[in-house]
Amino acid sequence: MDEHEKFMRKAISLSIQNIERGGGPFGAVIVKDGRIVATGVNRVTAVNDPTAHAEISAIRKAAKKLGTFSLEGCTLYTSCEPCPMCLGAVYWAHFDRLFYANTKSDAKKIGFDDSFIYDEIELNPSERSIKTVRLLPEEAIRAFEFWNEKDDKIEY
Repeated sequence: MDEHEKFMRKAISLSIQNIERGGGPFGAVIVKDGRIVATGVNRVTAVNDPTAHAEISAIRKAAKKLGTFSLEGCTLYTSCEPCPMCLGAVYWAHFDRLFYANTKSDAKKIGFDDSFIYDEIELNPSERSIKTVRLLPEEAIRAFEFWNEKDDKIEY
């Protein structure tokens, strides 16, 4: 059996098991050097955390287990194309590769529609559906200046 298919089947199996346990239909597996480092399932309703998506849950576990915020050298297998939040996390985590099974269109058909988020991202902040107001930029910029001048910062 193809190694990639084996890990994707694990992600799909996790998604089905999670449904059976009352969760959402999403599972994720993180692999490094041919071994599973972490898995995750959608726990949004189980823990009342809107960020507890399968990918985020797996990323948190993998980072903790590996002792690093960078998951370079790792591959993510997820039962569905990542939503905008999870896709951002995939990039921030520096994965080498991403494999997914269901598409965002498939997810939309069963009520998981992220298209409004993609639409909102394209808008000017003042035009978004959540009232967005810039406040105290002159004070906030000090943190960025301090960071920029810091010699011993850990860049990510």
